[in-house]
Amino acid sequence: MKWRNQLLAFFCLLVFAGLGVLYFQHWVFRKPFGIILFIGEGLAPDRLAPTRAYAGGAGTRLSLDSMPRMALLTNYSKDFAAPDSAAAATAIATGTRVPNGAIAINGDKKPIPSIIELAREYGRATGLVTDTKLTDPTSATFYAHPVDPNDIEKIAAEFVDGGKIDIAMGGGASQFLPAAKGGERQDRRDLLLELRGNGFDIVRTRAELEAIPAWRRPKLFGAFNNAELAFANQVEERGQQPNLSDMVRRAIQLLQYNAGGYLLVVDAGLMRKAAQENNAERTLVQTLELDRAVALARRYAGQKSTIIVCGDVAIGGMNLNGFPFRQDSGIALLGLNSAGQPWITWATGPHGTRSYGAANVPNNKQNEPPAENLEPAALFTKSALPTVDDVVVFGSGPGTDVLQGVVDSTAVFKLLRGEL
Repeated sequence: MKWRNQLLAFFCLLVFAGLGVLYFQHWVFRKPFGIILFIGEGLAPDRLAPTRAYAGGAGTRLSLDSMPRMALLTNYSKDFAAPDSAAAATAIATGTRVPNGAIAINGDKKPIPSIIELAREYGRATGLVTDTKLTDPTSATFYAHPVDPNDIEKIAAEFVDGGKIDIAMGGGASQFLPAAKGGERQDRRDLLLELRGNGFDIVRTRAELEAIPAWRRPKLFGAFNNAELAFANQVEERGQQPNLSDMVRRAIQLLQYNAGGYLLVVDAGLMRKAAQENNAERTLVQTLELDRAVALARRYAGQKSTIIVCGDVAIGGMNLNGFPFRQDSGIALLGLNSAGQPWITWATGPHGTRSYGAANVPNNKQNEPPAENLEPAALFTKSALPTVDDVVVFGSGPGTDVLQGVVDSTAVFKLLRGEL
């Protein structure tokens, strides 16, 4: 009798254990191990079709197109219908709308916690990757809270003093170095030396980045150029600089060794810089760079990771016009069509010929584009202006089912916070 009771007890234990495993697998909500946020500066809906055509013709599919969730993001700041980079990034990073020019601070000049700071509190490793300067507003919003958004020295110092980010890669090295060492800092602080003293590996080239062992505890600072990184089609200038995909891949490899998971923020800022210059080829090439980096992240991070790709500010009003053939791609979409008309035009920017107000007009006749200008803008401005447009967001993985229809740009922060 005794052995029968023991057998029954053992059988009940197995049943309860099996039910427990089943319950955990199917009903207990498990947070994603990896969370990756891509910000494509200037990624609005009207950017997608020209990028597909440039990549391989109108029927080409981007990696973004395969992401299961998509929505439009309503986009404005606290005081303007079109946000600047600082206000747009703050809405994404903190879930709070602020006036243009504010970087993660409220109306009382008090810091607003960013998603990276919250991720640290949840025990996640954190990373920040950009192809522009690490101190530019979009990147700075995730770790700094400057009262003066133009105080670049303070922004760079906040990165070091705050200690909120485990892995950071991008440009802007001169803002971390004193003037005596070829940098721009006037306070004589060598922030790269301080980071090294805090246990960071400092890398300055692609080769040095690749040499970092994948098993090492994540603590890395990559400064690959004094200013922004080179555009993808600047082969000689890029030299030893890693591209966006290189930095994303290495960041994921290093961050995934944290047992508590990780949050990685990737800022594709060269897209904005190219659009501001009315350079369509570089704008489209950098959009494809973002697309490739997203595809790589989905492969390396796995299907159970939460990955979001969103725009911040629509800019420049670029359009691919007329009737290019379905298979036309690459340089076939640049310059003039057979009727002598430009394939690509802009609404505003340095390629414009007529100005209003205090803007300076280039030295050419009104309404007559210079002969070498094959991408004219309707209005001359020194830098292409933001436009009052929705931007787009794509998502895959846990939590992204809320990305449907039209949502507010602050919803990105709320989604990320819910997955920490």
